[in-house]
Amino acid sequence: MLDYNLADKELLNSSDPNGFMLFIPDKPYVVLGRSNNINSSVNTEKTEADKINIIQRPSGGESVFLSPKMLIISIKMAIIKGKKPDFYFKKANGVITDCLIQQGVKNIHSKGISDLSIGSKKILGSSIYRNSNSMFYHAVLNINEDINLITKYLKHPKREPDYRQGRVHSSFVTSLEKEGYIVDVTSILQCIENHLRTTFFYTFVP
Repeated sequence: MLDYNLADKELLNSSDPNGFMLFIPDKPYVVLGRSNNINSSVNTEKTEADKINIIQRPSGGESVFLSPKMLIISIKMAIIKGKKPDFYFKKANGVITDCLIQQGVKNIHSKGISDLSIGSKKILGSSIYRNSNSMFYHAVLNINEDINLITKYLKHPKREPDYRQGRVHSSFVTSLEKEGYIVDVTSILQCIENHLRTTFFYTFVP
């Protein structure tokens, strides 16, 4: 297993309490949550056979599969005294929801602690990590990745949101394309960036 080395590592380690990075993964990865165990979370025979890198992030939540068919949204937000984690989730997820609606995506809901769904199927998962002066939020939006790959590489999580109701990955997770939305990823990126620059005055980390 490798140390966390995704493109937003620079943002995570920056001393600036506010900033953001939007990127497409350069290749497939399995990313463990902070408290996840590789043997209980990952189908290691499959990842080893396909040479999938496994890394562990500092934030909580369950393990995820990333690929070049997904969009990663990472946002660093200065801590506001008295605000609980759900405040930061709502703030970030609200921006993403607005931009998806602008692309014509309908029936978007906030589910669980920090998911976005189309109907009852998860389209985005997110997690946060707190350091001394900021919250680091990162989310995975599935544009058009095959859900069967998630089932292939990840085991059923030990913890799950109530709305999952024990469903396997293939019945619980979806993609924008699978739901009938062929979106312009560049437009989504620009929309999120514009929101963060103009509304929250965050700095893009290239």
